[in-house]
This record gives sequence, C-alpha cells and structure tokens, in this order.
Amino acid sequence: MLYNDKELSALLREVKTIAVVGAVDKPGRPVDGVGREMIEMGFDIIPVHPVRKDVWGLETYKTVTDIPTPVDVVDLFRAAQFCPDHAREVLKMDPLPKVFWMQSGIISAEAREILADSGITVIEDRCLKVEFQRFGITR
Repeated sequence: MLYNDKELSALLREVKTIAVVGAVDKPGRPVDGVGREMIEMGFDIIPVHPVRKDVWGLETYKTVTDIPTPVDVVDLFRAAQFCPDHAREVLKMDPLPKVFWMQSGIISAEAREILADSGITVIEDRCLKVEFQRFGITR
C-alpha cells in the first residue's frame, strides 16, 4: 500500500496499459465515464467483462487471464465482495501487473492479504482517473 503522493505519482507515471474489470459502456455509469476519459488521456484500456464483447469499441475479455498482453494496472469496478476472487485471478496473470486498483468506495482487506507477498501494489478506495488528473499524467 502506498502512503504518500510521491510514491503514487512515480508509480502512475509508469502506467500505460490498464485492464478495467467490470467494464460497461452504459452512459451515466461511473465505469463508463472513467473508461472513456482514460482512453481520451491516451492510456491503452483493455475492457474486462464476462459477457460483453465490445465495450468502448474495444475487444473485451472475459477475465484478466484471457488478456494476451502485459497489463500495468488491473482497475476494479466491482463490489468489495468480488475483489478477493479477482485478486486470486490476478495472481495467475503472466506477467503480473504492477497494481491492483480498487475504485472509490471499494475496500477489501481479504484481497489486500491475498496479494500481500506478490509484489503487486494494492490501492483501495481511490479513483484511478482522478489520480492521473491530480498528478497531470497522460500518455
């Protein structure tokens, strides 16, 4: 877990590819606005949804383990009770992502514990897009 802005800013400046878990392109949904804005900011966004095939006009994967390219951040738009399962799934990715990010309002001590010795930075209860904007980070 990161505790200061200097560390968080440095970590986010390395991010290029973001898997958005729970991606949907329904206007008015927070994930839709955040996903679209991060695309506009120049990040490579990979939507992840178990049913949808084409979110934001992008190929959409059923799980993070189906993604064929390396991912820097797994950004979760899922309720806290689903985060432990996503944490276990992330541990099966090769290579592992740098960050497991739980959006605003999402906190999971169990997911944090699952990833504790993995080398993956866990961020809880923060909006990734807001943090990029706060630090002036775009691609």
